[in-house]
Amino acid sequence: MAPQRRTDPNYMDVDSDSDISLPGNDEVRTRGKGKSKVADKRKKDKGKGKAKDQAYTWEASYTRSWDTVQEDETGSLQGAVEDLMARSRRRRLLAPAAAIRRTIIRHLVLLLDLSAAMMDRDMRPTRFDLSLQYAREFVVEWFDQNPLGQIGIVGMRGGVGERVGEMSGNPQDVLKSLSDRTKLEPAGEPSLQNAIEMARSSMSHLPTHSSREILIIFGSLTTCDPGNIHDTLDACVRNKIRISVVALAAEMKICREMCDKTGGQFGVAMNEGHFKDLLFELVPPPAQRAVSRVGGGGGANPAADLMMMGFPTRLPDSSPPSLCVCHSDMKSEGFLCPRCMAKVCDVPTDCDICGLMIVSSPHLARSYHHLFPVNPYQAVMLEEVPVGERAGMCHACGRAFPTTPSTAPASEGISPLGRYRCPNCNHDFCTECDVFVHDVVHCCPGCGR
Repeated sequence: MAPQRRTDPNYMDVDSDSDISLPGNDEVRTRGKGKSKVADKRKKDKGKGKAKDQAYTWEASYTRSWDTVQEDETGSLQGAVEDLMARSRRRRLLAPAAAIRRTIIRHLVLLLDLSAAMMDRDMRPTRFDLSLQYAREFVVEWFDQNPLGQIGIVGMRGGVGERVGEMSGNPQDVLKSLSDRTKLEPAGEPSLQNAIEMARSSMSHLPTHSSREILIIFGSLTTCDPGNIHDTLDACVRNKIRISVVALAAEMKICREMCDKTGGQFGVAMNEGHFKDLLFELVPPPAQRAVSRVGGGGGANPAADLMMMGFPTRLPDSSPPSLCVCHSDMKSEGFLCPRCMAKVCDVPTDCDICGLMIVSSPHLARSYHHLFPVNPYQAVMLEEVPVGERAGMCHACGRAFPTTPSTAPASEGISPLGRYRCPNCNHDFCTECDVFVHDVVHCCPGCGR
């Protein structure tokens, strides 16, 4: 039964906008306001808790750089700097001391994932922009340590493989193909099979003395392939192509299987710094695999193959202009092939006329530091140097060594006096010169080894 006041003809419904208040209504409204205030407070508290769990978008581009270094008891950052130096020294000390057979003539095809998954912002600013930046830095460092190698660029976009840059030994040509961002805009799904087949076909004509490598920067969790990718993997194993993968999202079984079967390296980048470390670990030439000789010889090393190289004659800028065989351009400077006297623009390269590999002697000499690395210097401890003989200078830069030991906590491979001694010539070097000799010069200034 409806309330009596609803049926009363003189009853007027008072809404919230009315100025008339009926007796007994104030208490009801006060209770309602109290309930609404409690509900609003709960909503605000819930919103605050949600904001604490999820960071704002602007916070994603903010890096807490002060968390990467820690001060010591005296408030100095010297201990953090020495710890970073110790990490690089430990990597060198863990390297095998015996000579390893490596390939100095390398051919690498870089496969870039250009799918829509590369636009994710879990790596700043995006996976795509960071991959392009690191790819350019990788190309510069790769050619610096492998001057006789060549690099080609292939993109994976829209379910097909696109040739971004031809195989070239000139770093400027490779960097030019990676410079135009608009032509590499991500779209669609990647295809590992199509991209690997394109890379494999571009390396099918290479000689046996050169290495064949594929480096994949992969940010997707799917691959759109037209056939069985395991058939492509078996073809790469037969052609002795080494595949390495740097994943940006997560580990995929097919990527791990490709690296394991071909002898490559696989890694999943946890952050921007780890991504760069994984990429730059592939700069040094890989060790050759042990293959038993035909006839059951005692050794397991592959038989050495002789290869023919030519050292060209460099033409000065004042020479008469002539056509080059590589671009058909009229120019004065260039290099003459020693076999057919054809003119090429840059070295190292293969002559387009006779097929001879043309290199310069500095490039060949720079490639040898991987075969004969500098022996790691030994850290000089306090007990090895008497107090009266601690005054001295670095044999390379001439800077005086500190006479008081460092207050930083002792670490393996770190000298408290900042002195490191060559095991061959027994000359002492400072910390900066030690890193510079092993990472840049690749030759000891004291003994020349």
